[in-house]
Amino acid sequence: MRQLTRLEDIETLIATHRMSFLYISQQTCSVCHALLPKVEAMLQKFPHIESSFAQIDDIPELAGRFSVFTAPVLLLFVEGKEVMRKARFVTMGELEADIRKYYELVM
Repeated sequence: MRQLTRLEDIETLIATHRMSFLYISQQTCSVCHALLPKVEAMLQKFPHIESSFAQIDDIPELAGRFSVFTAPVLLLFVEGKEVMRKARFVTMGELEADIRKYYELVM
């Protein structure tokens, strides 16, 4: 999972990939730091999803663009449209099941 530091790069990621995943975090968020490696490992099961992460500290306009009021926020996009949103306390089993549902429909 690569880190993006510009809103334009995030918009390009979403627009140019059939499926994309965005992990939005904050530097001071302990949940964000604990969850990220688990999400990265789980996403390896879905090789056709282009994934990246960004920090609100680096791109403050993320909060407005994606209506982020807490961290972390996990977003799945299919053909440029947001189809899944998880925030703050995320159950890995539920997250994987939801992603798999869209993955099997699209891929």
